[in-house]
Amino acid sequence: MSETLEPALPGYLDEQAERLMRRLCDKKLTVATAESCTGGMLAALLTDIEGAGHAFDRGFVTYTKEAKTELLGISADLLDGNDAVSETVARAMAEGALERSSADFALGVTGFAGPAGEGREEGLVHLALARRGGRTVHREEHFGAVGRGAVRVKSLECLLEMLETAVER
Repeated sequence: MSETLEPALPGYLDEQAERLMRRLCDKKLTVATAESCTGGMLAALLTDIEGAGHAFDRGFVTYTKEAKTELLGISADLLDGNDAVSETVARAMAEGALERSSADFALGVTGFAGPAGEGREEGLVHLALARRGGRTVHREEHFGAVGRGAVRVKSLECLLEMLETAVER
């Protein structure tokens, strides 16, 4: 069980992350993360599991376009031509993290945790999982105006579900 995030996150999420990290360890698989709206919470959750750190390769917190370009190698043209919160950018984030790591899986997440600006949908989140030697999968969620914390927790739930499904295939 993790220690650092336990008081802040629901217990079931912590338990799911622990089971998942142990499963990754058992299968000798690794994961990398590329986060925007979750601000590194996924990486913190996964690395907080005692004895399972070797299943985590690295994490990228890329909140700005510049960070996405510099750290993940996403072209400025792709970012200029697409909303930062989009399927295209989520996929590019996951694929960029996979390319810049030795991980077997990489997760990318971008969204409007809230409050969203004019013309933006609060609670819209795009999530992607890239698998080495496989295809990238995408998931779009509409969590609504439930607040920043709740959107982040719901995003973590989805990301763990996506990774769990990929590990079991």
